[in-house]
Amino acid sequence: MFTGLIEDVGRVLDIVHDADGIRLRLATAIARELSTGDSVAINGVCLTATAVGDEMRADIGPETARVTTLGTLRREQPVNIERSMRADSRFGGHFVQGHVDGVGSVAAIREDGDAHWLTIAFPSTLAPFLIHKGSIAVDGISLTVAMLDDCRFDVMIIPFTWQHTSVSSLRVGDRVNLECDMIGKYVARVAELSLAGRLKAAPTTET
Repeated sequence: MFTGLIEDVGRVLDIVHDADGIRLRLATAIARELSTGDSVAINGVCLTATAVGDEMRADIGPETARVTTLGTLRREQPVNIERSMRADSRFGGHFVQGHVDGVGSVAAIREDGDAHWLTIAFPSTLAPFLIHKGSIAVDGISLTVAMLDDCRFDVMIIPFTWQHTSVSSLRVGDRVNLECDMIGKYVARVAELSLAGRLKAAPTTET
């Protein structure tokens, strides 16, 4: 589980494609704070640290490469990095699982004073899970949907987020990982089952 609050902007040192998937090497300031086997979100995708030290290494499976943007990472590309949240730590952002729901694309970027507006085009399959003023993770960053229509949403990027995540490197046409709010997905699923007449009451145990 993650929060969408980015800890570090890492850099792709190397990315090797082979028959079993992708081998990723990253430069990150938190590499020495990690342990082998730790869950780490890279651009919003939950991966497992396979080696740590001066750098971090992780494997990307073929399915993950297909359904996220990680399959198109390139050397020197900046990436957002967040370690999994601790049960005893302060919680910010929103509940982020690191399970990408779809890939969107940057439709527009515009300045507004010191802030920036980002317009993201999203797949129609995500429409039921997006609401005005709801939470959305864009490349792992916890953001709020400020404006919404049938196929696009806008988020405002404050100066701190612009400076401390990889969002400032995005250009129009770039693809981004999207994860919708987990609570909204459960609500949508319950509504779907209810309308289909497939929702059954949980069994009760008499004492």
